[in-house]
Amino acid sequence: MIDRRTLLAGLAAGAATAAAKPAAAQGWKAAYPELVLAVVPAENASGVTDRWAPFTQYLSNKLGTKVTLRVANDYAAVIEGQRAGNIHIGYYGPASFARALLTGVKTTAFVIDVNSDGSKGYYSVFYVKADSPYKTIEDLKGKNLGLVDPNSTSGYNMPLFALDKKGINAEQYFNKVLVTGSHENAVLALWQGTVETCANWWNAPDDSNLTRMLKKGMIKTADGKQATLEDFRIILKSDLIINSPTAMLESLPPDLQETIKKAFFDAPKSAPEAFARLSDGKNKPWEPITNADYEDTIRLVRFVDSLRKA
Repeated sequence: MIDRRTLLAGLAAGAATAAAKPAAAQGWKAAYPELVLAVVPAENASGVTDRWAPFTQYLSNKLGTKVTLRVANDYAAVIEGQRAGNIHIGYYGPASFARALLTGVKTTAFVIDVNSDGSKGYYSVFYVKADSPYKTIEDLKGKNLGLVDPNSTSGYNMPLFALDKKGINAEQYFNKVLVTGSHENAVLALWQGTVETCANWWNAPDDSNLTRMLKKGMIKTADGKQATLEDFRIILKSDLIINSPTAMLESLPPDLQETIKKAFFDAPKSAPEAFARLSDGKNKPWEPITNADYEDTIRLVRFVDSLRKA
């Protein structure tokens, strides 16, 4: 039998617990009047801003604190920003996230991109121009190769791994290996003739960096006509790569971490237009992910490191 004193004590405890939640929220808001969301430069800065700005505004509204979007100059900037604690939430590529973990950054992956067919992976492909004579990688010995960034999975690490599986050392095989800095720059280097082949990311025939560039009218012929998908040819496709993670600092208060997770998982319904813009409407809602899911990518990065040392 519960007496009046016990009942009142229980009610008081419940009230204290309920009051603690908003108090905790106010606590982290005081400590974090601004949160920084950084994104790796998969495309040019204006393209990244246009893609992520509506979602950043949604996060600000959902979290009740200012969220600032930072477009990183390169992949390493997200790694070093999280290491320094200046970037609270980072959208990585798989290899750059693996590099962050390998170098001791205290960050935790919590969501992964999901493709339209429900898969959670993508590919690295080697493009050539369709009017070129090159049909295979073997046709390109002594030519120029365009890569993206040393911390790019599909634009650097996986291409080198795919070449090694064919017994090809890129630095010895090609006349020049050009690091272009972004996926868009790599395609433009190919289009302009600076390189004869380039590596890039590819999800599906209708979803790749190339299709997004074509949709934005970024590639034109000498007479000003828009280029088409038929102007390019894929000559090599890699093994499947796990999709990109979004990760937050381990040091964030637990209540804030849970609030951030909920905001991401709620986004497809709470902010459908902002969510759709992130992938041009191609992706399904995020799914949970952990650091352990990137162990294979860590092994890939270590392998590429060994190639560099060799």
